[in-house]
Amino acid sequence: MNQEFINGMKEKLIADRNGILASLAEHNADFKRILEESTGKDSIDEAADVIDLKMLESMEMKGMQELELIDSALNRIESGKYGLCMKCGTQIPEGRLEIMPTAILCVECKSAVERQSR
Repeated sequence: MNQEFINGMKEKLIADRNGILASLAEHNADFKRILEESTGKDSIDEAADVIDLKMLESMEMKGMQELELIDSALNRIESGKYGLCMKCGTQIPEGRLEIMPTAILCVECKSAVERQSR
């Protein structure tokens, strides 16, 4: 895999990471706002706030999971293992990495894992 492609993927991963961090910071501000405004509301408004908080919590968990995947991919770039299948060691095609920059398995190994989990 050529260094230009890897550098481009690193830039994309860093941009994605920064976007997720900004989103998490925004969600944190939304959490604080909902909690601060929750006093003195009727039960319907409180129920709506609980739903909003659960939704924000779910979005935050998803964002944290995405951050872990991105950090792992960035670590693989630094260690020279980016683009190698973690199961069989073959090169993951650039097209797959462009679509899924955090991919750790080639298509064949990913398919095998999915078949086993059914």
